Amino acid sequence: MTCFILPAHLQIELAEAGNVDLRDAIRTLLASATLRAQRATLTEAVQFLDLNAAQLRGPAGEFKAVHDVQGGDERTLPGVLRRKEGDGLIDDGAVNDAFDNADRTYDFYRDVLGRHSVDGNGLKLVSSVHFGRDFDNAFWDGTQMVYGDGSGKVFQPGALARDITVVGHEITHGVVQYTAGLRYRKQSGALNESMADVFGSLVKQHALGHSADQADWLIGAGILGTQLQGVALRSMKDPGRAHQLDRQPAHMRSYVDLPDDGNPRNDNGGVHINSGIPNKAFHLAATRLGGNAWDRAGKVWYDALATKLRVNSNFTDAAAATTASAQALFGNDVANVVREAWNDVGVR
Repeated sequence: MTCFILPAHLQIELAEAGNVDLRDAIRTLLASATLRAQRATLTEAVQFLDLNAAQLRGPAGEFKAVHDVQGGDERTLPGVLRRKEGDGLIDDGAVNDAFDNADRTYDFYRDVLGRHSVDGNGLKLVSSVHFGRDFDNAFWDGTQMVYGDGSGKVFQPGALARDITVVGHEITHGVVQYTAGLRYRKQSGALNESMADVFGSLVKQHALGHSADQADWLIGAGILGTQLQGVALRSMKDPGRAHQLDRQPAHMRSYVDLPDDGNPRNDNGGVHINSGIPNKAFHLAATRLGGNAWDRAGKVWYDALATKLRVNSNFTDAAAATTASAQALFGNDVANVVREAWNDVGVR
């Protein structure tokens, strides 16, 4: 499972509108397709073949490393080791940003949720920067995080590794892989994307010490380039209003029913598009509960992800799972808030 921060359908729409060069979009799409095909079986292997993290990359205590792909492609991953656990800053901002944001994400999962790395057992967090040439994407490839430099048109140069919500989002795809393993299609895939946004936002809120009311609830705030006009890549508070091509719904009445037919225009059946609905449900629950969103809403969503959701879970399953987790962890009052949040986005 290769999960990209920028969906393929948006790359196509930008190219068709003349905002980016079609050749650049095609290069990105081809790289994405190659990686998706190469890594498609990893989540299935983890879920159904009992492969553990040690078999995939070797066991570790807390260990983070950042490599430099030096403009190479998937064949050169992970690249040249530039910074590892215990090292100080180096003379490459992308390396330092990727390392420091991975460190903040690791700390969030350990200190707030009691989880050590993506697998829960301290798997090495490996990142690679400077992937491709002006590559406008970041992704989890099934074993590590990878960040392009950005072209300046879709994303600002250096912004992808610098933005903590992007880094938290991609690492969370690894957490999903080792927990529910939500299949990357239709509603289960939209839940996969939403979980990555939820915890990407919470990592930022935790790092800044922001309460639910103080948080901006944006994924990729201020990192857009010259041709993608808006405040962020996605808004959990106002799905559909992050940028000029944003068509995320905030309610089931506007659900976009797309086929999962391999056509990049259809977003694996709408995984990035329809993730706005569960994103809004989380935002409603967290802001209504108040305080720090990671204290209650975040723990509820994590418990549901780690113990209740399954590979083909849909939105209704997620509503039931998070309500049950809220009841078990915090009692009736919190469970009622969670149930109402889902009701208010049309999921019952």
